[in-house]
Amino acid sequence: MSENPGPSTTRAHDAPVAIITGASRGIGAHLADALEAAGWVVERGSTRVADVTDRSAVEGWITAVGERHGGIDLLVNNAGVIDDEVPLPDSDPDQWWRTLEINVRGPYLVTRAAFPWLQVRGGRVVNLSSGAALRPGAVASAYNVSKTALARLTGSTVAAGVAAFDVSPGVVRTDMTLAMAAHVARTEWTSPQAIVDLVRAIAAGELDAWSGRFVRAGADTVETMRSVEARLAEAERTITLLPYGEDDPLA
Repeated sequence: MSENPGPSTTRAHDAPVAIITGASRGIGAHLADALEAAGWVVERGSTRVADVTDRSAVEGWITAVGERHGGIDLLVNNAGVIDDEVPLPDSDPDQWWRTLEINVRGPYLVTRAAFPWLQVRGGRVVNLSSGAALRPGAVASAYNVSKTALARLTGSTVAAGVAAFDVSPGVVRTDMTLAMAAHVARTEWTSPQAIVDLVRAIAAGELDAWSGRFVRAGADTVETMRSVEARLAEAERTITLLPYGEDDPLA
């Protein structure tokens, strides 16, 4: 854990507190605006996404937020980047690794620093994921690797005692998606409201049965998720090994 003396249980006010990284634009801004409209206090991450990789800066910021408000109710690890859409042999090693730093080291540092403050309130973590987490990438391989790794961070967060969720926003119309060759001809986009609805329900504790699992805005709704939560098996909606049968020695 971070080297601060630990959180106080004193609460500065009754409004719930959220931290959202990368909230200056795109999905992060949509979420921040929606939560603020609903009465939340929202601490927005730096406009410079790379700041989440600076351990000292992250720990100082999170500690200041925690001390100012007496705890944290919701952490949204939204800040992220994508590498060039080229095959792995054509990728730039420095850019490839920097993508991993921002998309994995960043959420790790922020979650680690926020952990004791989340525990004070029974808070929750939302990690903005992607369908790229579920498959290898023919192009932009660092992005796929980073989102798969993020799922393991989600699982480790749950194992350590804080509810966490992998939430794919679908394909929202943002600066990043508009710049991607993969979406150049796209005419249908995921509504920002779909991701807002999921995150608000998660923050309210309505979907805790889905902690540690992968969900997708635009496909999953709060209603459908609630309707199937009682029959969710342990590994369902997680990234895991599929054995070839009962006789598989890894089964």
